[in-house]
Amino acid sequence: MTKQSEKVISHHFSSQLYQSTAPFSHSVQQGNTGYSAGIIGQNPSSGALVSSDVTAQCEAMLTNLQTLLDEMGLAMGDIIRTTLYLIDYQDFDAINTVYARRLAPPFPARTTIQAAALPLGAKVQIEATVQIPPA
Repeated sequence: MTKQSEKVISHHFSSQLYQSTAPFSHSVQQGNTGYSAGIIGQNPSSGALVSSDVTAQCEAMLTNLQTLLDEMGLAMGDIIRTTLYLIDYQDFDAINTVYARRLAPPFPARTTIQAAALPLGAKVQIEATVQIPPA
C-alpha cells in the first residue's frame, strides 16, 4: 500500500439503519481500519428506541452493528476494539451477557464508560473499530 492510498478515506451511511439527519457517517474507513459511529438500540425504520429495557436495547444495538458490518462485507469477528457507553453501571452484567453471546472469543479490546446521558435516552451505546482485510 502506498502512502497516497493510505490517505484515502471512505465514508458510509447505511440505507438499512435509521436515516438520521444529524451530520455524521455510520462508518469511516481509512486503509484497512474502519470506525463506526456510536450505535444504539434504535428501530431502523422509526428511529425510536426498541424498548426501555437495557437487554433489548443491547440486542438491537448489536443487531444494528451487525447490519453495518454486513454491508461492509465484515463480521463481528472483524471487530478489534469497542467502546461501550452505559448510563448505569447497574446494567453492566446484563450488557455483558448479551455482548458475550453476540461476540465470540477472543473478544475485542474493550473500554466501558459510564455516561451522564446517551442519544434518545438510550441506556447503552457502542462504537467499534474493525480490521478490514486487504482487497
